Parts: sequence; structure tokens; C-alpha cells
Amino acid sequence: MNRRTFLQSSALSGGGLLLSFTFLSSFKEKAVSSTQELNGFVKITSDNLIQIMSPNPEGGQGVKTSMPMIVAEELDVDWKQVQVIQADLDTKHFTRQFIGGSQAIRQGWKPLREAGAAARYLLREAAAKEWQVNATEIITEKGVLFHKASGRKATYGEMSSKAAEIPLPAKVELKKVSDFQIIGKSKRNVDLQKIVTGKPLFGIDTQVKGMLYAMIVHPPAFGLRLKNIEQGSAQKMPGIKAIFPIKIFNDGYEKTFFDTTTFPEVVAIVGNSTWEVMQAKKALIVQWEPFTSYTQNRDMLGRKLVEKVPGGLENTTDHIAAMNARMLQPGTTRRKDGDIDTAFKSAAKVIERTYYGPYLAHNCMEPMNFFAHVQGDKVSLAGPLQKPEFTEQALAARLGISVENIDIKMTRLGGGFGRRSYAHWLLESALISQKMQAPIKLQYSREDDMTAGIYRSTYSATYRAALDANNQLIGFHVKTGGTPESPLYPNRFPAGAVDNYLAEDWTIDSNITVGSFRAPRSNFMAAAEQSFLDEVAELAGKDPFDFRLELLKRTQANPVGKNNEYEPNRFIKVLELLREKSQWDTKKKTKKMGLSAYFCHDSYAAHVLELHMKDGIPVIDHVSCAVDCGIVINPDAAKNLSEGGIVDGIGAAMFGNMIIEKGVPQSNNFDTYRMIRHHEAPKKIDVHFVKNDIDPTGMGEPAYPPVFAALANALYRATGKRFYQQPFSSQLGI
Repeated sequence: MNRRTFLQSSALSGGGLLLSFTFLSSFKEKAVSSTQELNGFVKITSDNLIQIMSPNPEGGQGVKTSMPMIVAEELDVDWKQVQVIQADLDTKHFTRQFIGGSQAIRQGWKPLREAGAAARYLLREAAAKEWQVNATEIITEKGVLFHKASGRKATYGEMSSKAAEIPLPAKVELKKVSDFQIIGKSKRNVDLQKIVTGKPLFGIDTQVKGMLYAMIVHPPAFGLRLKNIEQGSAQKMPGIKAIFPIKIFNDGYEKTFFDTTTFPEVVAIVGNSTWEVMQAKKALIVQWEPFTSYTQNRDMLGRKLVEKVPGGLENTTDHIAAMNARMLQPGTTRRKDGDIDTAFKSAAKVIERTYYGPYLAHNCMEPMNFFAHVQGDKVSLAGPLQKPEFTEQALAARLGISVENIDIKMTRLGGGFGRRSYAHWLLESALISQKMQAPIKLQYSREDDMTAGIYRSTYSATYRAALDANNQLIGFHVKTGGTPESPLYPNRFPAGAVDNYLAEDWTIDSNITVGSFRAPRSNFMAAAEQSFLDEVAELAGKDPFDFRLELLKRTQANPVGKNNEYEPNRFIKVLELLREKSQWDTKKKTKKMGLSAYFCHDSYAAHVLELHMKDGIPVIDHVSCAVDCGIVINPDAAKNLSEGGIVDGIGAAMFGNMIIEKGVPQSNNFDTYRMIRHHEAPKKIDVHFVKNDIDPTGMGEPAYPPVFAALANALYRATGKRFYQQPFSSQLGI
């Protein structure tokens, strides 16, 4: 590498050091010819390279590996032959190209299988036509077609061009689960080598010749809006091209579910490098002013509403006081079975407890960023986002450009957890590019991201339980709400297990924006509900496992009410598996262990967490986890998801806390927002799956919610104290 190349590389990094060794360019992917597209998912080259498109964004949940595995299974190929390609947003070939709700595999299971089976059908038909035999006589194995009677064989690549000429079938036959060769066998993450060797994968890696760099400045507090920009010296600083305001949405625009934005107008700073832009940002003087309450129209996935955004500078202490007061008022009834009032009046024992959860910030490892190049009515974009189709529609509305003229390339996400569902930074990057008439890379700082809202809502829940003289649960009442969102799931366990059951909720308006946060709402409800059920079990004098199994078997035999979301038999199997694997009945006599089990995202997960106290600090020795998510596509990846969810959940339960004072988030980086550290993670995690042939259900999120209460219940057995408020560290004094 010569000096000139080094200087060019340094300039790209905006003042930092980015080495670009030119000899790497000689190692290009093997050129292939005659690539045949058999359908939107499958392409085959003449030299038998099997290319399978992965349609959904990859954010660490493993879909870029597991989705192609499903296609490859039905296609009947050797996995070693498969090259996985991240698809762009393509509504012609794909549906539901987004991360959310742990539904990618569940929703894609049948279409992905059918895509693979259809491609295999075309190849068999092509071979039959070529060899003048009946297609039923042709078998496939690892990407090769065989006709045993004649001894003929051909690779898929050899038949690919002929297969591409055959019409797609209306219906295809799928494999039996017992015949699976790829599904259920662990496969290495297809991006693993690129990740560990630092190859470009993420949005933040995007580099385009002639690209300008941009950052934004948003109000320092919720409840403020832009008043005036005093550019002063900032405009004249080295490398700065422009400073101007951006209105993210058009006036009167009906925001959809994922158009949540904290600040509708921000200030853009554009320059030659990120470093230069950051320096100008520090020097820029912007005046802000309070806004008064207003309303905005929302289309929440078909549910129309008028959303109130109150003015004022809000405080966490005021939120807590308002929620406490609201809890004393009647809520909105969401489910009612039996006669709840009579049950409590006639009860031998009554227990009531209230739980609280604070705002939480997502804190993705990769801060928000996006690349945009607007050229007239054509838009090219690249970056990490979870809901590309919805964001594309929002951008089309903002720019007045048809979605057909918008091209979005999806990069790997350096963390999402719901945060990248609300991709207003994509719109910001496009608007900046349009203004500058140049390609733009928009980069948020950690502080920008952490103080921009879209947090997990702050919640409160009060539970009441009534026991009769025989310690049977005869009444159950949950009243819950939040600022500004309710976390209630009225038809989940223990609904259906109690004759007299009441679920009600409430909300308090706020100008602090909230949104999806890993296992939305479930993360709080599981923490509160499973902590409470543990205390009810103790009051009844029953083992925590026995108490839950008793309720579930009651539901199994004689369910109460309608619309119970869960299947008690599957829930029971998870608990029975966990009881065995955790050695609960033996170890509970000497170990400090906590149990929690929860249903969400169509799956069942349960944990037993074991810890001991050292100098007043919990040391988590072991977490046993049992999961029923139906057929497990990629076992190692599913274990990784569970382990990651467990570690993340322990960190959030112990330390997560975003406090608001006069509208200002009190944490803007990791020095003030406490995250779990390596030595605080469990020393050992074991994950076990219930084996069945049920179609796959959610896996990315189900292991996360139960760990909150498993930790709380274990802490109770170690300290003698119940934990009603997150983060638990405040009660422990650490």
C-alpha cells in the first residue's frame, strides 16, 4: 500500500484510521454464469452453486441462516453447496420482510418450505422432460437428480436452465418431518466468518465514493421543539457543508404504527467527515421552546385513533405519583370470569402486591445510522432497520415518490430489540440527501440515540389473589397500566385456571415516546405475574412448581372462560422438563433457587435460576431453561437466543433504569446507564427444548421475560426480601 492509498483511506474515516489493503480486492467471489432464478428464494448456477435468498433483516436472531435452511431442506441440497444472500426489500417476491414479535419463522415456515419444494419440482420436471421419463421416477439427493432405472444423473446446475422454463406448480408436496436432513441439525451462522474478521456487514460499514456525512441535533428535553438555529461559528468550521432544519413528516400526515417519532423537527449538520460534523455539532447554538398539547391522527395497523401528546416537562417522580393515584380508580375491564367480589369476600386468605417497572433504553451496540442517495424521483438506501416495508411507505409519503422508485438494501443490524422498528433516521437521511443533492451517511452518536425516546414504557401492576380454607385459588385480580402504555394481556395464564378472574387496565398520556422493547409488555407482565404467583404459592403452603402445575392441570381438565391464549398441555410439559433438568426437588433444600414460567410469542419458556450472595451482591451460579417453540430449526442458534435473552434480562432487571427530570433523560451513555457486566452473567446456562413435531413458533423473545421473576424469586430465597420494583439493584444497595 502506497502513501496515497493510505491518505485516501484515512479521509474516508473522517479523521480516524481506516486501512484499506488493496490486495484484498484480488480475492473476488468466483464469477458465475447462467444463473437461473427458479423462484424468489432460489437461484442455481450452471456449476451447481445453490443461492438461497434470506428475505428478513438479520439482527442476531439467526434468520439469515435458519430461513435458508428451511428452503434448502425442501429443495433437498447439500448445505455445503448453499450460498446465502441477504435479499433487498422486495414486495414482489416476499411478504412480511421484517423483524418483530418473533414471528419470522412461524409466519415463513410454510411459504419457505413451499419455495424449496417448488424449485425441486421444477428440477425434477426438467430432468423428466430431458430424459423422457416420468417425473415420479426421479429422486433427489444433495443437489443431484437420479433416475435409477436408466442410471442417469445430473446436478441441479445442469438442469437449472431447463427448469427455469417450466411453469410453477399450483401445489407442491412437502416432506414429512421424519425425513428432515437439515432442519434440526445445528448449522454455523452464515455471517460468522465475516463478523469475526471484521468484514463489512452492518449499516455503519457503508462507504460510497463522494459520500457526505451527517448528524442531527434534537431537543435536549421531551416537551421542547425547535425555535431557532444560531449557526454562528459552526457553519464556518472546517469541512462543514450545511446546517438546516428537517421536518420528518408532512403536515397532516396520518402516522402509522411504526411512525413513532419523539421530535418531529430536528437540525441536520452535513460535512466531509463524521469528526468534522461532530465538532460543529458541539459549537452549534440552537434555541428550543416548550410546545403546548396537541393531537395527531394514527393508524395503528388498521385501528384508527387520535393520539394526545401533552405539553410540559415531565418527571419520573410525577409519573409514579400519577400511576399510584390512577391505580386507585376503576380501570377498563378487559376480561371478567365469575363473581370476583364474592370470591374475595368469602376468602380465607387474601394477598395484594404492587409492582413497578421503569423506562428502559434499548442501547443497541450499533447506534442508529443510514445511507441515502436521492436522485430526482429515485432513492437508494442502505442500513439497519426492522420494518423496511412500513418505513418505505412512510418515506414515499414524505417525498411524494412512488415506492417502486425506492430501493432499500438491508444490512445486518448491530442490535434491534424493537428500537429499529421506528426508523425515522432513514427519513432524515433521505431528506438530507435530497437537500444536499448528494449521497449521505447519517450517523447518530450514542447520546443522540439514548436521549431520543422510544423507550420501554414505565409500568405499574397491582395483583390480588384469594385462597379458600383449603388453600385453593378461588379469585385472581390484575389491574395494570403505564405511562403511556398498558402492558396487559388479559387472556394469558392464569386466566382460564381460576373461576373468578378480573383483568383491567388504564393508561396515562405522556410526551415521552415508547415502543416495542424485546418481548413488548411481556417483559414486565412476566416479571410481576410470576413474582406474585410465587408469593401466592408460599401463602398456600405449596411448592412453586406444584402450584403452577395444579392450576394448569385445572385449565387442561376444565378451562374457565373463552379465548385462553395458551395450551395448558404444552405449558405443563415445559415445567415438567425444567423440574427434571434443574434437579429442583433435590437442590431446593440447599440452594437459593427461583422459578418463573411464561407464555408469549406462541412459545413457552421457563427458568430456574440459582444464586448465592457474596458481600451483599448476588452471584448467579446457574440458570436452567426449558423451551417449547415447536420444531427447532437450528438448535445451536436457538440456544444462543435463549442464553442471550437470559443474560440481557438479568441485566435489565438488576440495573435498567431511565429517569426523567424536567423532560431530560438522566442517562445519555453507558457511564450513567448501567448495563450488565461480564462477571455478572450466569456462570452456567443450560437450555433444553421440548421435542415435538409442532410447527415452529417464536424463539427470539420468549426466553427473555421469565428471567426477571426467576431472579426476583431466587433473591427472595437468598435475602428474605421480596422485590417489587425494578431495578433490583436499588433495593440491594448496589
